Amino acid sequence: MAERVRVREIDDDEGQRLLRIIRRCTGSVVTWSLAKPADFLVAEGVVDDVSHEGLRVLLREEGVSFQRIKTWKTSPDPDYATKKARVEHLYAIADGEVIPEQGEPDVVFCLDEFGPLNLQPHPGRQWAERGGRHKDPDREPRPRRRATYTRPHGVRHLFAAYDLGKDKLYGHIKSKKNRTRFLEFCRYLRSLHPPEIRIAIVFDDFSPHLTTKKDTRVGDWTTANNVELAYTPTNSSWLNRIEAQFTALRYFALDGTDHASHKEQGSMIRRYILWRNRHNTHEPLRQVVDRANVA
Repeated sequence: MAERVRVREIDDDEGQRLLRIIRRCTGSVVTWSLAKPADFLVAEGVVDDVSHEGLRVLLREEGVSFQRIKTWKTSPDPDYATKKARVEHLYAIADGEVIPEQGEPDVVFCLDEFGPLNLQPHPGRQWAERGGRHKDPDREPRPRRRATYTRPHGVRHLFAAYDLGKDKLYGHIKSKKNRTRFLEFCRYLRSLHPPEIRIAIVFDDFSPHLTTKKDTRVGDWTTANNVELAYTPTNSSWLNRIEAQFTALRYFALDGTDHASHKEQGSMIRRYILWRNRHNTHEPLRQVVDRANVA
């Protein structure tokens, strides 16, 4: 029987270096199995050897969990590397890891639209009276979810932005999702800081976000208002940090609800944003965000 070789443990400095390399090369550790990053790190000469269990313990301590992936799209964007590098550099500025150079932004927002917001029952866990044979015989039966075969009330869209430096969420609910509404929300974000402070906004390449030959309003506004627009690569919405905030919004504000009107639903979302900004260190909130955040 061959003698079993014991692989040495990873020290703290090596562990942090491994995490930085894995995140930089993959964008998301959760998309890899344990064998792939271990083989990659050895092949690149980062370490002589690393056990799968040692890597598993390291990732678990850093709050990285393995998740089953339903679909994964490879970005066909020819400028994928350039766009991804710019977005990650802006994140480094916001996190205080890099000092911004002359002309670089001091404030970084992540922006996206959440929706469409329908008036329909949303599944989710919640506290409810127990049903079945063990319920109180004097209590009325638990109400069933209403059917929504027709939805005559239309939809709404939440324009939301996440300030990375202040760890604050901003949101406006609009009836339409077009370039005019998008610029209205951008003007609001611009008003949060003095004009001399340069800001950057990270978002995807959804058509209302773009400057076209027929409509140059977005480009004209950014040039006139000291704003940089950083687009995430195509099919790379995971790179936008606001996606994790949307996961928390859905979890805390919408799961298990059945709002009768858009006013009621909008009030719930606005109250959640106010609560979230006052309790951004709330442990359950941080757990949901950290589990969903991959950038």
